[in-house]
Parts: sequence; C-alpha cells; structure tokens
Amino acid sequence: MKKLKIYNTLTRKKEEFTPAHGNKFKIYACGPTVYNYIHIGNARPLCVFDVLRRYLEWRGYEVDFVQNFTDIDDKLINRAKEESTTVSGLAEKYTTEYWIDANGLDIRPATEHPKATENIETIIGLISELIEKGYAYVSEDGVYFKTGQFGEYGKLSHQPLEELEAGARIEVAEHKQSPMDFVLWKAAKPGEPFWPSPFGDGRPGWHIECSAMAKRFLGDTIDIHCGGQDLIFPHHENEIAQSECANGKQFARYWMHNGYINVDNRKMSKSLGNFFTVRDVAKEYGYEPIRFLMISAQYRSPISYSTDLIKQSVNALERIYTCRENLDFVARDAQPEKEGDREAADKLLSNREAFINAMDDDLNTADAIAAIFDLVRDINSITPSAPSKRLCREAAALLDELCGVLGLLYNRKKEVLDGEVEEMIARRTAARAARDYALADKIRDELKERGILLEDTPQGVKWQRMR
Repeated sequence: MKKLKIYNTLTRKKEEFTPAHGNKFKIYACGPTVYNYIHIGNARPLCVFDVLRRYLEWRGYEVDFVQNFTDIDDKLINRAKEESTTVSGLAEKYTTEYWIDANGLDIRPATEHPKATENIETIIGLISELIEKGYAYVSEDGVYFKTGQFGEYGKLSHQPLEELEAGARIEVAEHKQSPMDFVLWKAAKPGEPFWPSPFGDGRPGWHIECSAMAKRFLGDTIDIHCGGQDLIFPHHENEIAQSECANGKQFARYWMHNGYINVDNRKMSKSLGNFFTVRDVAKEYGYEPIRFLMISAQYRSPISYSTDLIKQSVNALERIYTCRENLDFVARDAQPEKEGDREAADKLLSNREAFINAMDDDLNTADAIAAIFDLVRDINSITPSAPSKRLCREAAALLDELCGVLGLLYNRKKEVLDGEVEEMIARRTAARAARDYALADKIRDELKERGILLEDTPQGVKWQRMR
C-alpha cells in the first residue's frame, strides 16, 4: 500500500507518515477556548484534521484522536466579567454552542475531549516534575519554565532563542528570571477561580494544559500534534519544551499546521469589521458549504474567505448532490444489468485512485475534490444512456465513499411528495401520453406555483423543490 506523506513542520519536509504504535495513530489537536462562538478561522483546523482522521481510518488504521477544551484562561475570566457570569457557567454555555456548530460541520467527536479544569491534578503533577528536575521555578506570582534550560528551544519555529527573544511580544512579569520564561502556574488573584497546589493556590497557564492532557490520554510520545499555523510559536514551541524536559522523550513525531483564514485578503479582525462566526455564516448559507470551503484548498495554503467563495461552495455542492440524486432517479426503472457494466465501473474506479494519490500527497484535499468532480463528470456522461441498476449502485457507492472521507454529502434527505402532488404529476404524465399538451402545461405551471419543478427526461419525469 502506498504511504501517506505529510509535511512535518518540525523538519520542514514531507515525510512518510507511519504510526509508531503498530497500526494505531495517536493524534492530539488543539481545541477551542470556550469563551465565545467559534469563528471561521476556528472552523478550518476542525475540518482539516477531521478529514485527516477520516482518511487514516478509511485506509485501515486505528486512530486515538484527542481534542481538548480550554475552559480556564484569561479570555474566559475577562468574558465572564463582561457577561456577569461565572467562568464555569460561561465555559459550559460556549461548549454547548461549540457542539451545535461542530455537529453542523459534521465534525466527528474525538476519542477524548478533555477539559483543562478536569485535569488539574495531572497539570500539577507535570509542573512538580519540572520543578524537581530544575526546569521550572516558583516565584511570587506563580511558577515559570526556565526556557534557557532547554537547548532545543526554537526547533519547531526554526529560530534560535536569541532571535525569538528579540522578536517576541514577551509577557511582562517582574518575577521572571529571564524575559523568555513562560508561566506554568498563575498565583490566585481576588475574584478568579483557583485550585490548591504545592506551590500555592492558583490556576494553570495555557501551554501546560495541553502538555498534561496529551500525556494523560496519549502517553509521553504522540504520533502527530496539529493545529493552526498561529500556534507554532509560542504555544507549540512551549509544549515541546515542557513535555520533553519532563518526560525525557520526543513529544510529537510529526507536526501539522493549517494555513490562515483571511477575509477578502485581509486578516480577520473584529476591529476591521470582517469577523465572521460559523453560526452567522451557517444561518445564511448552511454549514456544509463552510466545510467545503475549509477543505477546498490544500491545508497549508491560506484561504481568503469571501461571499463569492462561499457561494461558489454552495454551487459546487449542488453539482455533487444533483449527480447523486440523478443516480437514484435513473436506477429506479433501470434494467438489473447490462453488457459493459464492468468496463464502465472500472472507468469510474480510476477516479478513486486519483483521489488516493491526492490525499497521500500531504492530504491534498483540493486535488481530492477535483477527483470527485471528475467522477461526477464521468457519472453524468453515463446517466443519459440508461445505465443498469448495478452500475448506478456501484457509481453511487463510490461517490458516497469518497465524499464520506472528506465529510461531504451528509445532508442527503429523501423528500416525499404529498399525495395530491403525486396525483398531479401522474395526471400530467397521462396528459402528455395522450398528447394533451395544453393540460400538461397547465398542471406543470400549477406545480411550479407550489414550488415543484418538473424535468422530462428519457427515463421519465423528474421533480425537485425550488430552492
């Protein structure tokens, strides 16, 4: 079997992507900080790495997929104050809202969805280990990691510590031993949530949360860590430093980072007025076009969100749905089998190979979607010639299979016409057979007023609701 190759941010090259644990991949994906609705920038890693997981499972691997919820953080504390609620109440509210959007995007639930607040004991244990090994120190305002003690700091962002220190927006703290040291544990402040610990009451820093949860649920070394490009530094860089100093082992063998989402070629920002939540876009266009757009480009390439692009996604999906519906329609009255079925089916299967080649080349969903549209074209070329039931079913199964790997075509519904409309269609068919075209046209116009469009095909009359 051909090997999947993935661009590893750590090595800056494409590498064969093989599991270290038999036939199982262990994957950790940075999840949302639940202080607001997710925006379209959040949607991209959700969709991209959901596709990664689906593809690996489709190729026969087992996948342990962990995605966390950050439910204690400065953002939550500040937002809770604005909404005059508790941090836990705010987190619960937006975790619920997250699931509404994730389900709408057809994101499969992870194997585990740990929350930071449910893993405080693990976090404290990891910090204690770092202190004991001399990689962290207790200060008046919390616990800090000694960045200078980790000689490989900067290996993910490919910059030496000196350059990172010169170019970074460093968090000001008078109790740091060095400007690049970062917080592991924040001392309790009045009115903020806190937990007891050997180094004083407080709460975890953001970076240590992911290191602790990855260790607890996936072990010391994971196969792949993934997230948005904006997390490379400092978040993922700090995770590597903490985890490898504490565990004495490589933290993650591969690192995958998706490209940015811009809006009309500008960075998405509330201050620029070009900030869009998934919920708002879905109200206008539905969730599936958002998912389609998020995977329409190769994951490392940037995407510039625009109204035109989301409309193009709607139209592209419409082509796939129409093709799939046509197969069901044609199969309804088709012959069971016909000569040449096998040759026609083999031609369709060539698109499956093209799909696999695209996905094996650094999860190139753009070319994989192109293979699906080539399949749609080939299916459309055979449907006018009255293909057999067998060929229709094989074509439908192949289209469903490939779309399922990408998480597309998940809104198929069998629409049922009420009895009166069905009777009108039957009367119109009888009128056409009797060459009473005036009556046939009258019934057609009446159905159009009810929102039902008719199309006369060699296989019979086809109907659809006006959109």
